[in-house]
Parts: sequence; structure tokens; C-alpha cells
Amino acid sequence: MSRLKMGVIGVGGIAQDRHIPSFQLLADKVSLTAVHDVDQSRAERAARKFDIPHVADDYQDLFGKVDAVTVCTPNKFHAEIAIAALEAGVHVLVEKPMAITTDECQRMIQASQKSGALLSVAYHYRYTPEAELAKQAVKNKEIGDPLVTRVQAMRRRKVPGWGVFTNKELQGGGSLIDFGCHLLDLALWLLDDPKPVEVMGRTYDRLSKTPGQVNDWGAFDHESFNVDDHVTSYITFDNGLSMQFECSWAANIKEDHTTLSISGVDGGLSVYPFELYQAKYGALFDSTAKIREGEPDPGLLQAKNFVDSCLGEAELVVKPEQALKVTRLMEAIYESSEKGTSISIQ
Repeated sequence: MSRLKMGVIGVGGIAQDRHIPSFQLLADKVSLTAVHDVDQSRAERAARKFDIPHVADDYQDLFGKVDAVTVCTPNKFHAEIAIAALEAGVHVLVEKPMAITTDECQRMIQASQKSGALLSVAYHYRYTPEAELAKQAVKNKEIGDPLVTRVQAMRRRKVPGWGVFTNKELQGGGSLIDFGCHLLDLALWLLDDPKPVEVMGRTYDRLSKTPGQVNDWGAFDHESFNVDDHVTSYITFDNGLSMQFECSWAANIKEDHTTLSISGVDGGLSVYPFELYQAKYGALFDSTAKIREGEPDPGLLQAKNFVDSCLGEAELVVKPEQALKVTRLMEAIYESSEKGTSISIQ
């Protein structure tokens, strides 16, 4: 079997810490062939570090050498690069979020449909063992029909002080588009992709604009800070479901926590850690799960699904139409906060 030739566009932290090492562990199916970065010296260093043979001066030059690319650039460039790759017949795995706007996502999907090349988005929380347990529990009706979902993706004083995370022009937003998007995607996936109909949202940046901040993840300029560091939202769906959503980089809370819980008619569950809540035999039952040691890393499972899908051996776990819905929700949350009113989603 011939191996999939993979290129990587943007070789910053997420590429070198997650994607490239994961593909290297799948060397029987994929060959890391070429890299590109706007910082040529960084691309050359990454190529030497990971023994990748080609460094492309322009990302367009990379397409002739590969079958697929992983796009790890700032969010602003996701759509442009992905569309160019898809039009060249190259499969695309793009880092989250899919793109900054719904329009960009739609154009990416259209390019994929026209060329036949696959498009997926790196929402790797779906591959965590707790999430997979929750998916099976919902699918097997352990909680009955879902009613209310609660999501919190919360960090205490951890604004990223590196890269371009606080640059609205390049990223499109802050804590929501960087961190909260993972839990939004996971919640929609667990709920079997319901259709959102109305969103009420509020975004905040006051804490990070205050001088003299204590921040655990490096220094940043409070005067130029122009993205959200805390977001709240209430989302309703066409089947009667509702979701309470909150995320933050910098909340004044006791400790970081990532929480996703679903209350259904017949029971409920919490994802991190996985617990199941039911009433039966005249009593209340709380069930816990022991995650086995040595479970594969979610980044590796994500890479394997993408590679196998490109080789025709699997179906994409994260489909672009689902990722578009996440971007549409984030867009609506930002719009709702700006306008001070709820936003209807058609």
C-alpha cells in the first residue's frame, strides 16, 4: 500500500507538539513530505528536527508534492489556504476553528465538494475516551431524550502570552474562538447535531484590559488587548433542547475546570470525568468509569482517522458541515453581544 504524502502549513507549537508527532507514529500509512511557514527559518528548523525532506517557499508550491495538508496557521488564513489546497485536489485537515466566518466555511465546503478532496477540522476533544463513552451512553439511550446541556470551559488567569492568540485581526476572537469552540463542537456532537435557532451571548474583556494583571501563561499588553477573555451564552435548538455555555481564559475562579453535562428525561451524564446519573429500582444511582491506562492520545486518533479517511479506509469523524455550525454559533454569540439582543439563526 502506498503511503499518504502529508504536508504541514504553519509549523508553530500545535504543529510540532501534536500533528507532526502524531503523523510520525503512523509512518506505515503516512509520509511527512513537506512543510511551509511564513517564517522560513522556523520551517527549516522544523524540517531538520522531524527529518522532513522539503521546505516550500510558498504554500502553493507544496501542493504538487503532497496528497494532503494540515493547516496550522492563524485563523485568518484557514479559508484561503484550505480552498487553494482543495482546488488543487489536496485533502485538508485544518486546525480549529474551521474559519472565522460562516461565509468562509461555506466556501471551503463548496471547494471540497467540487474537487472531491476531503476536508476535516481538528476538534480533537471528540477523541478523548470520556467523550467517546458519553457518545455511546447518549446513543444507547442511557439518559433518554436530552433536555438541557451545561458547558463550562474555564481557566483562571491563563491568557496565552505567546503567538497571536490576542490579535483579533489574525484570530477573529479570543477565549471563545480558541478554547470554547472545542466544547461547543463536543456538545453538538454528543447531542447528535441539533439545529440551533436562537442565541443570546455576552463577551467580556475588562479584566485583561486592566493593568498589572497576574497571568500564569506569560505577559501580554493590556493596552492593545482587543479580544474576549470571558464569554457567556444561552442557546436554544429547534427540537426544544437548550444549552448554557460559558468559557474564559482569565476568570477569577478557584481553579481551572472543563465541564460538559447533559440532563435527559431518563438520566444525565457528565463528561469530564465521565459519570452517569440515573434513577432506578426506587433509588438514585451514580455510575463512574475508570479510563484504562495507555489509551491512545486524542491527537493520534485524530491523525489516524484523517489519514485512514484519505486512504478510503474510514469515514471522517469531524465533518465540515458540523464544524461550520460551530463557527455559526460563535459568530452569533459575538453578534448578540455587540447588538445587545438575541440572534435568530436561519
